Amino acid sequence: MPSLQIACLFMAALGIQCRLLCNLFDGMVAVEGGKSTRSGELFNEIPDRFSDALSLAGAGYYVSAMPWVVDVGWLAAALAIITAYVRALGASTGAGQHFEGPMAKPQRMAVLTTACVGEAIFVATWLHGWIMTWSLIIIALGSLITIFRRARNIAMILENAPLEEMSTPAASSPQEGV
Repeated sequence: MPSLQIACLFMAALGIQCRLLCNLFDGMVAVEGGKSTRSGELFNEIPDRFSDALSLAGAGYYVSAMPWVVDVGWLAAALAIITAYVRALGASTGAGQHFEGPMAKPQRMAVLTTACVGEAIFVATWLHGWIMTWSLIIIALGSLITIFRRARNIAMILENAPLEEMSTPAASSPQEGV
């Protein structure tokens, strides 16, 4: 049923964008409105990691004609979670939050949104499945580059900082670009 597929793909694209807006508003209310709590970062991060895993792995399951794409979806999901982990690790070691890309959360979600829209437009053509497949490959490769860039930058900061400066973790900041 192409019309149902098209509707679901557009709803997925809309849902991804709504997720980003909710995350943005949540951060604005917490930080700008002075409503942050000590446990707030937990409640900000945990749903984001579930969302990353479900969105990216689910995109892999979408491409049913090529079963190997499920593995690419799970790989993209795992690398997205590791990307956020490296950022959090940098903060916990006192090196600060690192949001550099090229495949931070906004970029991952932009690629996935574009893939959903592209698949909806080309659902009845030979491109069906390939747009999502290549998007997941791009997300996985971009996430891998992001992990290495963040880790390199954190390591440089840790190696070059005086020991007394690294004794206290950096203060939390809004979670944009995870």
